[in-house]
Amino acid sequence: MTDGRSWQGNWKARLYERVRERGYDSLTAFAEARPAVPLNQLAAELGKDDIAGVQVLGGLHAEAEQRKQVTRFVRDVLVRELSESLPNGWPAVMDDESRFQVAKALGCWSADTPDTHKERVKQARAALRATPPPPGWRPLGPDDELLRTLLPDEEV
Repeated sequence: MTDGRSWQGNWKARLYERVRERGYDSLTAFAEARPAVPLNQLAAELGKDDIAGVQVLGGLHAEAEQRKQVTRFVRDVLVRELSESLPNGWPAVMDDESRFQVAKALGCWSADTPDTHKERVKQARAALRATPPPPGWRPLGPDDELLRTLLPDEEV
C-alpha cells in the first residue's frame, strides 16, 4: 500500500521507466515473467512507495487493448486474484472461510474486469460455482486449459 505518492507526478512515465530499468520493453512482458504474482506485489516490486496495484492493472489493460488481447488479460487478472486469495489452490471443502476466499477472489476479479467483458465474466463465475474446479487447482497463467474453456480468446 502506498501513502498517496503513487499518484504524484507523471506516474505513467515512472511506471514504464521502472519496467524498462528491469529490462522489459512492456509492462505485459514484466508481468508475464511473474505469472500468478498478485498485482499489488508487482507494484511493490516496481516501486514499493510510489507504484500502486491499480496503476499496474490499468497499464496492463491498456497494453492488452493495444494488442487486442483483453480476454487474455481478464484471465490473467483472475489468476493473480486466485493466487492471492487461494494460495493453496481451489479448496477441497467449501466451509465458511474457503467460501469467503473464493467470493473475495471472484468479486475482485469482477470489479477489475473491463465493461466489455463483464457479461462473460459473470457467466464464468457462475460456471465455476456450478462446477467447481478440482481441489488444489491453481492456474499458473492466463493460458490455463480450464480458464481458456471458461473465457476463450474471442475478442469482444
